[in-house]
Amino acid sequence: MDYYRPIASVDPARPAGALPLAGGWCWFSQAEVLRRDAPPEVLPVARLPGEVRDRLAAPRPAFGGLPMDRPQIMGILNVTPDSFSDGGRFLAPEAALAQARAMAGAADLLDIGGESTRPGAAEVALAEEVARTAPVIAALREGGLSVPISIDTRKAPVARAALAAGAGIVNDVAAMGFDPAMASVVAEAGAPVILMHSVGTPATMQDDPRYEDVLLDVYDFLKARIAAAEAAGIARGRIMVDPGIGFGKTAAHNLALLRRLSLFHDLGVPLLLGASRKRFIGTIGGEDVAARRMPGSVAVALAGVAQGAQVLRVHDVAETRQALRLWLAVNGVDG
Repeated sequence: MDYYRPIASVDPARPAGALPLAGGWCWFSQAEVLRRDAPPEVLPVARLPGEVRDRLAAPRPAFGGLPMDRPQIMGILNVTPDSFSDGGRFLAPEAALAQARAMAGAADLLDIGGESTRPGAAEVALAEEVARTAPVIAALREGGLSVPISIDTRKAPVARAALAAGAGIVNDVAAMGFDPAMASVVAEAGAPVILMHSVGTPATMQDDPRYEDVLLDVYDFLKARIAAAEAAGIARGRIMVDPGIGFGKTAAHNLALLRRLSLFHDLGVPLLLGASRKRFIGTIGGEDVAARRMPGSVAVALAGVAQGAQVLRVHDVAETRQALRLWLAVNGVDG
């Protein structure tokens, strides 16, 4: 099987024949062809199969009401006592509401979760996860907040309650593989869904993760989950993928995914990058305290934008927004 990775660029010297990457701000005139049984090969776009060129260049439809032709920022709101970076800070409803309103000024959408998925985290009871999330979402909507909201959950009943409370997107770190009922909840609601790659459960995912080829293995997993979602009645235009940085991956695995992140555009759906404050950023950047990993997180986020990632999932919303505005301006992109 051949895998096609567009070599993304935003250089002002755009050659004739270059194609827009996913209808967005990057372009590509070459693609790296990856194979499990042969060395990589770089081909000009003219030599790519027509369906591959079309898939890589086609504009992605709006996702949850957000245009995918420019980068979007997803602000993280953990309504949990034990998340790795900000556990407990926003568990109280008043604190969660205040943080959501503060982020909404710079975020394009908010991602609200009631179960920590940090390495080693235990599963949260259904009733508790619903109680942490649905009331906060309902209060935000009742207070007039119009920014799109996603519910970060693996569980169908939590997603159903959040959608009823005013969320519009489901962000499932298990790619609808943890709860068999999740696909039907998403399909029946007509909601967009984010499918993330992970292995095992948060409690076990960092127990010596291994891959034959992490980049291609994650790609194959996401391709299969997209097919499963479509079979369940979820239109491809309502699907986004996330390679799951830090979920069942070593620092070397994370770097391998980031270096060739643009491969995931070959899936034909929008791409989310969620690397904010992850452990590998602290390891490489020399910062043990997760809350002080903002500079490294912004660096990784901008590296993702340079490969066409449409959504950045971050803790430090205002700082990422400022950095993104500068990146777009320097590269002559209308953001």
